[in-house]
Amino acid sequence: MSSAAIPGPARASAEKRWAALISVAAACVMTGLKLAVGLLTGSLGVLSDAAHSALDLAGAALTFLSVRVSDRPADWNHPYGHAKVENISAFVETGLMAASALWITAEAINRIFFHPVALRYSVWPFLVLAGSIGTDLWRSRRLRSVARRTGSEALEADALHFASDIWASVAVLVGLCASWVGREQHVSWLRYADPAAALVVSAMILVFGWKLAWKAVGALTDAIPPELHTRVLEEVRRTGGVLGIDQARVRKSGSAYFADVTLSLSRQLTFPRTETLVREATAAVQRVLPGADVVIRTVPRSTIAESVFDKVRAVAARNNATLHDVSIESFPDGLHVEQHIELGERMLLLEAHRFVHELEDEIRRELPQVGSVLTHIESQPATIEEPIRVEQDRRITTALREAANEMPEVIDIHEVLVDRVGEHVHVTCHCTLPDAMAMRQVHESITALENRFKLRCPEVERVLIHPEPESDNQHRQ
Repeated sequence: MSSAAIPGPARASAEKRWAALISVAAACVMTGLKLAVGLLTGSLGVLSDAAHSALDLAGAALTFLSVRVSDRPADWNHPYGHAKVENISAFVETGLMAASALWITAEAINRIFFHPVALRYSVWPFLVLAGSIGTDLWRSRRLRSVARRTGSEALEADALHFASDIWASVAVLVGLCASWVGREQHVSWLRYADPAAALVVSAMILVFGWKLAWKAVGALTDAIPPELHTRVLEEVRRTGGVLGIDQARVRKSGSAYFADVTLSLSRQLTFPRTETLVREATAAVQRVLPGADVVIRTVPRSTIAESVFDKVRAVAARNNATLHDVSIESFPDGLHVEQHIELGERMLLLEAHRFVHELEDEIRRELPQVGSVLTHIESQPATIEEPIRVEQDRRITTALREAANEMPEVIDIHEVLVDRVGEHVHVTCHCTLPDAMAMRQVHESITALENRFKLRCPEVERVLIHPEPESDNQHRQ
């Protein structure tokens, strides 16, 4: 289907309102004509059809109002929008249809068994009924077409209602013809053809009303066809990395779908990877339900592919703790886990001890094969200290250059920076070396330079030397 065939929100709204307005106008004309002819001839069949058309008028008016309300955007009180108003309108129509069917049935029984009514025949009932059939056929097809393009439940209900009018008018027309034949041919039992036609109309109203009510109730109670739900599940399961679907709920409001899905994913996945899988699963749902509003929640799960190391780290991650240097050894009484944990530098020792003790207990509960756990507690800096740059520390800079001068392969030292972070001294510099020197020799030369320099300045904690080729040296002195 081309994009031009799919109406935008504004165009769809205008098309629905225009179709509903035409429906109201047609219902007004046909109801007035049928009522006039029914009173003129005394035909219960025509009067019942007029009552049916009067219900069409009320339903069309409800439809017109509902499509205007349903197109309002979502607000604080209606986060899913106002489209359910169309379903309520369709349900109200079924109540009106049921009431009219009961009245027609009661009047038909009264005319058959208690108070027969002589009909006054003329050509007008036949003309009006023929015109009604043509009008109902036209507007039923038009409303159904607009309902399919816009997804309007109210317009679809109207289309179904007018389709029932066609058969009702045909039944009344047959009843009138039979009654006229009975009078002309003196067949007495055919005088019951008109109220019998009314009973047929009543039965048809009830059948169509039941179908409409069942659909409206299904929409109001968020019923979804099982095959649609199955297609959503199958499409999501094809997403790579999804371990399982814990829950999948789909509801429809007007023409819009809303999906709420809970997925099981490996707890070893990173946040970026999880986000990618969520996007892929959302696209999978929207392939089945185009334009659906999809909310996906993820639940971390363990997998059979997880190692003991993975499970230990997963326990720590669940407690928002960072582990490193995890080692595991096997002893006769079980596995022995040794790990390093980083805790905030402002945490009190008692609090840190309790936290680590609970973490170790949790590891043993989740991994029964672990016999003992030993945790080394380390301080994790909670603040970022501003380095105090010492631009002219002649002694340190001179010592570094002297160490470099003792090494013939070092062409020069430049961009020397001396930093102090707390009580620690850090030195960085750039070192120019020959272009043809192999990286192994570069590494050995830099290491040797660091060692020579630290012998002269043992207070320096860290030295970072960046090697540069001679041909790229812009700072040679």
